[in-house]
Amino acid sequence: MSERADLYELLGGAVIDEQLRDALSTFGAALLDSNRRFNLTGAKSAAALLPHLLDALTLLPEIAGRTIDVGSGGGFPGIPLLLAGAQVDFLEANSKKCGFLREQIAALGCRAEVFCGRAELLGHDLRLREQYDRATARAVSSATTVAEYLIPLLRVGGIALMPRGRAEEGEAEAIADAALVLGAEPLEDLRLDGERRIVRLIKRRPTPSRFPRRTGIPQSKPLCR
Repeated sequence: MSERADLYELLGGAVIDEQLRDALSTFGAALLDSNRRFNLTGAKSAAALLPHLLDALTLLPEIAGRTIDVGSGGGFPGIPLLLAGAQVDFLEANSKKCGFLREQIAALGCRAEVFCGRAELLGHDLRLREQYDRATARAVSSATTVAEYLIPLLRVGGIALMPRGRAEEGEAEAIADAALVLGAEPLEDLRLDGERRIVRLIKRRPTPSRFPRRTGIPQSKPLCR
């Protein structure tokens, strides 16, 4: 069978409507094909890609209004969310990955903006800063670094959604302290299967203008760590 057919069959075990199942299979097959030419995902087969598709959809109940996916890479979680009906824009630093995202959005018949550049710079761009209701990023760095990328993009009242694995020692305290500096505060984590969870931060006031800090600083010197 083709990879598209493999994915369609594998997705049959999940409670996903036929139209979304078809679209996810089409996207997944295109991702696997492009991944042979340049690195987009660690998944090399339909079976390996399936958990990534399903993980992206775990965010769907939390999505409302305008959403931005930061560090989108091969399109996770943003493209599955977009295919499920969410209003999603994309922020990605790698130009080849930006090209892939634009190609897929057009091929899938969707509408979305792809902003190509560093989160540290685009976080100060008035087209994006404090314009979104939800912001998410999948495993791009430490939790406090991700918070520094996401919170400046949120409107007051917006929520950062950060899929994470097992919590590191002292992580909860560091996230709470970093959120306070950035104008936000933690909500209760959403627990998924195993040790997986979605860390949630709600923005309570405008983020100070100095955040995000200069390129590379949020990652090399994470807030409150």
